[in-house]
Amino acid sequence: MRLRYMGVSIALLLSTLCFGQTDSETNGGNKRYHGDGIDNVLQYVPTVAVFGLKAIGVESENTWKKSLAISAASFVMNAGVTYALKHSIHERRPDGTDNRSFPSGHTSIAFCGATTLMHEYYSVSPWIGVAGYAVATTVAVDRVRRNRHRWGDVVAGAAIGVASAEVGRLIGKLVFAKEKKCEDASLSVSPVGFQFIYNFD
Repeated sequence: MRLRYMGVSIALLLSTLCFGQTDSETNGGNKRYHGDGIDNVLQYVPTVAVFGLKAIGVESENTWKKSLAISAASFVMNAGVTYALKHSIHERRPDGTDNRSFPSGHTSIAFCGATTLMHEYYSVSPWIGVAGYAVATTVAVDRVRRNRHRWGDVVAGAAIGVASAEVGRLIGKLVFAKEKKCEDASLSVSPVGFQFIYNFD
């Protein structure tokens, strides 16, 4: 089975391992502000890798045009959901700098890119996807370490990122369906409804 849901698994693992920990480091009850850092760059590494590997000739699942469309759809979906939640929930950051803590945007971007990377290069090596998720997990952990987010923020960000990439991939398949031949299509009907199963190759 593909590592399609590895992002969610890693995020859940993070929350399990860190359950019960405090929201942030404290010093005499005062929260320490660590600011942003390398995570500002790392969040984009999985997405850059999608096109970087393609540029040097590594075989991928999709054409340039389809990959760009999938990434664009995934990013728009991810940004829309993430920032809609940030501007409606108004959760204060652990460092107290603003009220845009939930969910973590850095983490959602990183996991969105990692999921797209996994799908594009799984047939070459599943370890490419694992590397992408490792980078995304590093971003999530660093956001908490820097006191910019709580664990719940980064777990939610990871879930949004993975889901956005999956929706973007589905949109890409639908948009470019006419360019592909539909094989192994079947329709099953039952008293409770119907199901259309298709496979584009």
